[in-house]
Amino acid sequence: MREKSIFKINGFAAMIIALACIGFGIFLIVTGIAITDKIAGIIMLVLGLIIATSLTIVQPNEAKVLTFFGTYLGVIRDQGLWATIPFTFKRSVSLRVTNFNSEKLKVNDLEGNPIEIAAVVVYKVNDAAKALYDVENYEKFIQIQSETGIRHIASRYAYDSFENTGNNLTLRQNSDEVADVLVQDLQKRLDVAGVDVIEARIMHLAYSSEIASAMLQRQQAQAVLSARKVIVDGAVGLVKAAIDQLTEQDIVELDEEKKAQMVNNLMVAIVSEKGTQPIINTGSIY
Repeated sequence: MREKSIFKINGFAAMIIALACIGFGIFLIVTGIAITDKIAGIIMLVLGLIIATSLTIVQPNEAKVLTFFGTYLGVIRDQGLWATIPFTFKRSVSLRVTNFNSEKLKVNDLEGNPIEIAAVVVYKVNDAAKALYDVENYEKFIQIQSETGIRHIASRYAYDSFENTGNNLTLRQNSDEVADVLVQDLQKRLDVAGVDVIEARIMHLAYSSEIASAMLQRQQAQAVLSARKVIVDGAVGLVKAAIDQLTEQDIVELDEEKKAQMVNNLMVAIVSEKGTQPIINTGSIY
Protein backbone atom coordinates (compact mmCIF):
# COMPACT_ATOMS: atom_id res chain seq x y z
CA MET A 1 0.00 0.00 0.00
CA ARG A 2 1.32 3.42 -0.99
CA GLU A 3 0.68 6.83 0.46
CA LYS A 4 -1.43 9.10 -1.77
CA SER A 5 -3.11 12.48 -1.40
CA ILE A 6 -6.85 12.82 -0.93
CA PHE A 7 -9.32 15.50 -1.92
CA LYS A 8 -9.63 18.28 0.67
CA ILE A 9 -10.86 21.87 0.98
CA ASN A 10 -10.38 24.63 3.50
CA GLY A 11 -11.87 23.47 6.77
CA PHE A 12 -12.88 26.90 8.02
CA ALA A 13 -15.16 27.48 5.04
CA ALA A 14 -16.70 24.05 5.50
CA MET A 15 -17.15 24.68 9.22
CA ILE A 16 -18.98 27.95 8.54
CA ILE A 17 -21.26 26.20 6.05
CA ALA A 18 -21.91 23.38 8.52
CA LEU A 19 -22.75 25.80 11.35
CA ALA A 20 -25.01 27.81 9.04
CA CYS A 21 -26.88 24.68 7.95
CA ILE A 22 -27.28 23.47 11.52
CA GLY A 23 -28.40 26.87 12.78
CA PHE A 24 -30.82 27.42 9.91
CA GLY A 25 -32.17 23.90 10.27
CA ILE A 26 -32.86 24.38 13.98
CA PHE A 27 -34.50 27.71 13.21
CA LEU A 28 -36.84 26.12 10.65
CA ILE A 29 -37.71 23.25 12.98
CA VAL A 30 -38.51 25.56 15.87
CA THR A 31 -40.30 28.37 14.03
CA GLY A 32 -41.69 26.54 11.01
CA ILE A 33 -45.47 26.31 10.81
CA ALA A 34 -45.92 24.14 7.75
CA ILE A 35 -44.72 20.56 7.72
CA THR A 36 -42.55 21.39 4.73
CA ASP A 37 -40.65 23.93 6.83
CA LYS A 38 -39.90 21.34 9.47
CA ILE A 39 -38.82 18.79 6.84
CA ALA A 40 -36.54 21.41 5.27
CA GLY A 41 -35.16 22.19 8.72
CA ILE A 42 -34.40 18.52 9.36
CA ILE A 43 -32.69 18.23 5.96
CA MET A 44 -30.57 21.31 6.66
CA LEU A 45 -29.67 19.99 10.12
CA VAL A 46 -28.63 16.59 8.74
CA LEU A 47 -26.67 18.26 5.94
CA GLY A 48 -24.77 20.38 8.46
CA LEU A 49 -23.95 17.32 10.56
CA ILE A 50 -22.74 15.44 7.47
CA ILE A 51 -20.44 18.32 6.56
CA ALA A 52 -19.18 18.37 10.16
CA THR A 53 -18.07 14.73 9.87
CA SER A 54 -15.74 15.72 7.04
CA LEU A 55 -13.71 18.10 9.24
CA THR A 56 -10.31 17.06 10.54
CA ILE A 57 -7.39 18.83 12.22
CA VAL A 58 -3.83 17.99 11.18
CA GLN A 59 -1.06 18.96 13.60
CA PRO A 60 2.47 19.97 12.47
CA ASN A 61 4.57 16.95 11.46
CA GLU A 62 1.53 14.71 11.48
CA ALA A 63 -0.41 12.81 8.85
CA LYS A 64 -4.05 11.76 8.82
CA VAL A 65 -4.82 8.47 7.09
CA LEU A 66 -8.43 8.22 5.88
CA THR A 67 -10.54 5.15 5.21
CA PHE A 68 -14.15 5.01 4.06
CA PHE A 69 -15.99 1.97 5.38
CA GLY A 70 -12.82 -0.12 5.23
CA THR A 71 -11.53 1.30 1.94
CA TYR A 72 -8.26 3.22 2.04
CA LEU A 73 -8.71 6.66 0.46
CA GLY A 74 -5.53 8.63 1.07
CA VAL A 75 -3.48 10.80 3.41
CA ILE A 76 -3.56 14.45 4.47
CA ARG A 77 -0.11 15.81 5.41
CA ASP A 78 -0.73 19.58 5.33
CA GLN A 79 -1.26 21.05 8.78
CA GLY A 80 -4.42 22.93 9.63
CA LEU A 81 -8.20 22.45 9.53
CA TRP A 82 -9.44 20.58 6.47
CA ALA A 83 -12.70 19.20 5.11
CA THR A 84 -12.68 16.00 3.09
CA ILE A 85 -15.05 13.15 2.28
CA PRO A 86 -17.73 12.74 5.00
CA PHE A 87 -18.03 9.63 7.17
CA THR A 88 -14.34 8.80 6.82
CA PHE A 89 -12.37 7.20 9.63
CA LYS A 90 -9.24 9.23 10.35
CA ARG A 91 -6.11 7.90 12.06
CA SER A 92 -3.14 10.04 13.07
CA VAL A 93 0.46 9.08 12.35
CA SER A 94 3.37 11.09 13.77
CA LEU A 95 5.98 12.19 11.22
CA ARG A 96 8.36 13.50 13.88
CA VAL A 97 11.88 12.18 14.34
CA THR A 98 11.84 9.54 17.07
CA ASN A 99 14.47 7.71 19.10
CA PHE A 100 14.37 4.04 20.01
CA ASN A 101 16.77 2.88 22.72
CA SER A 102 17.24 -0.86 22.64
CA GLU A 103 17.68 -3.02 25.69
CA LYS A 104 21.10 -4.45 26.53
CA LEU A 105 21.21 -7.52 24.32
CA LYS A 106 23.40 -10.53 25.01
CA VAL A 107 24.86 -12.00 21.82
CA ASN A 108 27.97 -13.85 20.64
CA ASP A 109 30.37 -11.88 18.46
CA LEU A 110 32.18 -13.25 15.40
CA GLU A 111 34.72 -15.07 17.58
CA GLY A 112 32.03 -16.61 19.77
CA ASN A 113 32.64 -14.36 22.78
CA PRO A 114 29.47 -13.41 24.69
CA ILE A 115 29.03 -9.64 24.70
CA GLU A 116 26.44 -7.10 25.77
CA ILE A 117 25.38 -4.55 23.19
CA ALA A 118 22.75 -1.82 22.98
CA ALA A 119 22.08 0.85 20.37
CA VAL A 120 19.97 3.93 19.75
CA VAL A 121 18.03 4.13 16.48
CA VAL A 122 16.81 7.47 15.13
CA TYR A 123 13.96 7.16 12.63
CA LYS A 124 10.87 8.83 11.18
CA VAL A 125 7.84 7.64 9.25
CA ASN A 126 7.94 8.60 5.57
CA ASP A 127 4.89 6.65 4.37
CA ALA A 128 1.96 6.84 6.78
CA ALA A 129 -0.19 4.38 4.82
CA LYS A 130 2.47 1.65 4.88
CA ALA A 131 3.12 2.27 8.57
CA LEU A 132 -0.54 1.71 9.44
CA TYR A 133 -1.67 -0.96 7.01
CA ASP A 134 1.39 -2.97 5.91
CA VAL A 135 2.38 -4.00 9.45
CA GLU A 136 0.29 -4.80 12.52
CA ASN A 137 1.85 -2.25 14.87
CA TYR A 138 4.63 -0.21 13.30
CA GLU A 139 6.16 0.96 16.60
CA LYS A 140 6.38 -2.60 17.92
CA PHE A 141 7.63 -3.72 14.51
CA ILE A 142 10.42 -1.12 14.63
CA GLN A 143 11.43 -2.27 18.10
CA ILE A 144 11.61 -5.97 17.20
CA GLN A 145 13.36 -5.45 13.85
CA SER A 146 15.87 -3.02 15.37
CA GLU A 147 16.87 -5.51 18.04
CA THR A 148 17.10 -8.23 15.40
CA GLY A 149 19.35 -6.02 13.26
CA ILE A 150 21.57 -5.17 16.23
CA ARG A 151 21.99 -8.87 17.04
CA HIS A 152 22.80 -9.62 13.40
CA ILE A 153 25.45 -6.90 13.14
CA ALA A 154 27.02 -7.86 16.48
CA SER A 155 27.44 -11.45 15.31
CA ARG A 156 29.16 -10.34 12.07
CA TYR A 157 32.08 -8.59 13.78
CA ALA A 158 34.51 -9.34 16.57
CA TYR A 159 34.39 -7.24 19.71
CA ASP A 160 38.06 -6.35 19.37
CA SER A 161 41.11 -7.37 17.34
CA PHE A 162 44.10 -8.57 19.34
CA GLU A 163 46.33 -9.06 16.31
CA ASN A 164 46.14 -5.35 15.32
CA THR A 165 46.18 -6.26 11.63
CA GLY A 166 43.86 -3.39 10.76
CA ASN A 167 42.24 -5.43 7.99
CA ASN A 168 39.00 -6.44 9.75
CA LEU A 169 36.36 -4.19 11.26
CA THR A 170 35.66 -4.60 14.96
CA LEU A 171 32.81 -3.36 17.11
CA ARG A 172 35.06 -1.40 19.46
CA GLN A 173 37.63 0.08 17.09
CA ASN A 174 35.40 0.83 14.08
CA SER A 175 32.22 2.18 15.63
CA ASP A 176 31.49 4.61 12.77
CA GLU A 177 31.82 1.99 10.05
CA VAL A 178 29.74 -0.51 12.03
CA ALA A 179 27.08 2.17 12.59
CA ASP A 180 26.85 2.76 8.82
CA VAL A 181 26.39 -0.96 8.21
CA LEU A 182 23.74 -1.08 10.94
CA VAL A 183 21.81 1.79 9.32
CA GLN A 184 21.80 0.00 5.96
CA ASP A 185 20.68 -3.28 7.55
CA LEU A 186 17.87 -1.61 9.52
CA GLN A 187 16.69 0.35 6.48
CA LYS A 188 16.19 -2.88 4.53
CA ARG A 189 14.22 -4.35 7.43
CA LEU A 190 12.02 -1.29 8.01
CA ASP A 191 11.24 -0.33 4.40
CA VAL A 192 8.10 -2.47 4.57
CA ALA A 193 6.79 -0.23 7.38
CA GLY A 194 7.44 3.03 5.51
CA VAL A 195 10.17 4.11 7.93
CA ASP A 196 13.39 6.03 7.21
CA VAL A 197 16.34 5.18 9.46
CA ILE A 198 18.25 8.43 10.02
CA GLU A 199 21.00 7.19 12.34
CA ALA A 200 21.96 4.22 14.46
CA ARG A 201 24.71 4.25 17.07
CA ILE A 202 26.04 1.68 19.52
CA MET A 203 25.61 3.20 22.98
CA HIS A 204 26.70 0.23 25.10
CA LEU A 205 29.33 -2.39 24.34
CA ALA A 206 30.97 -4.70 26.86
CA TYR A 207 31.98 -8.28 27.40
CA SER A 208 29.51 -10.36 29.36
CA SER A 209 30.22 -10.61 33.08
CA GLU A 210 31.32 -14.25 32.93
CA ILE A 211 34.31 -13.48 30.66
CA ALA A 212 34.89 -9.78 31.38
CA SER A 213 37.79 -10.42 33.80
CA ALA A 214 39.58 -12.84 31.47
CA MET A 215 39.20 -10.55 28.46
CA LEU A 216 40.50 -7.59 30.49
CA GLN A 217 43.65 -9.57 31.29
CA ARG A 218 43.98 -10.42 27.61
CA GLN A 219 43.69 -6.75 26.65
CA GLN A 220 46.30 -5.78 29.25
CA ALA A 221 48.69 -8.47 28.03
CA GLN A 222 48.24 -7.32 24.45
CA ALA A 223 48.94 -3.72 25.48
CA VAL A 224 52.15 -4.79 27.24
CA LEU A 225 53.30 -6.76 24.19
CA SER A 226 52.57 -3.83 21.89
CA ALA A 227 54.53 -1.47 24.13
CA ARG A 228 57.44 -3.92 24.27
CA LYS A 229 57.51 -4.16 20.50
CA VAL A 230 57.77 -0.37 20.20
CA ILE A 231 60.61 -0.31 22.75
CA VAL A 232 62.53 -3.11 21.04
CA ASP A 233 62.13 -1.55 17.59
CA GLY A 234 63.39 1.75 18.94
CA ALA A 235 66.30 0.11 20.76
CA VAL A 236 67.44 -1.68 17.62
CA GLY A 237 67.46 1.61 15.76
CA LEU A 238 69.46 3.35 18.48
CA VAL A 239 72.05 0.56 18.69
CA LYS A 240 72.49 0.50 14.91
CA ALA A 241 72.92 4.27 14.82
CA ALA A 242 75.50 4.16 17.63
CA ILE A 243 77.61 1.45 15.97
CA ASP A 244 77.42 3.12 12.55
CA GLN A 245 78.51 6.46 14.00
CA LEU A 246 81.45 4.93 15.90
CA THR A 247 82.58 3.10 12.77
CA GLU A 248 82.24 6.06 10.40
CA GLN A 249 84.12 8.48 12.66
CA ASP A 250 86.89 5.97 13.51
CA ILE A 251 86.42 6.62 17.20
CA VAL A 252 87.12 3.02 18.05
CA GLU A 253 87.94 -0.06 16.05
CA LEU A 254 85.35 -2.75 16.61
CA ASP A 255 85.56 -6.32 15.48
CA GLU A 256 82.54 -8.61 15.35
CA GLU A 257 83.00 -9.80 18.94
CA LYS A 258 83.19 -6.24 20.27
CA LYS A 259 80.15 -5.24 18.23
CA ALA A 260 78.20 -8.18 19.64
CA GLN A 261 79.19 -7.24 23.18
CA MET A 262 78.24 -3.59 22.62
CA VAL A 263 74.91 -4.57 21.09
CA ASN A 264 74.18 -6.80 24.08
CA ASN A 265 75.05 -4.10 26.61
CA LEU A 266 73.12 -1.35 24.82
CA MET A 267 70.02 -3.51 24.32
CA VAL A 268 69.99 -4.47 28.00
CA ALA A 269 70.39 -0.85 29.06
CA ILE A 270 67.64 0.46 26.76
CA VAL A 271 65.08 -2.33 27.05
CA SER A 272 65.38 -2.96 30.78
CA GLU A 273 62.40 -1.74 32.80
CA LYS A 274 64.65 -0.62 35.66
CA GLY A 275 67.60 1.71 35.35
CA THR A 276 70.83 -0.24 34.80
CA GLN A 277 73.93 0.37 36.92
CA PRO A 278 77.03 1.01 34.79
CA ILE A 279 80.17 -1.06 35.53
CA ILE A 280 83.49 0.63 34.66
CA ASN A 281 86.22 -1.71 33.49
CA THR A 282 89.61 -0.31 34.59
CA GLY A 283 91.62 -3.04 32.95
CA SER A 284 91.69 -4.74 29.60
CA ILE A 285 88.39 -5.75 28.03
CA TYR A 286 89.94 -9.13 27.09
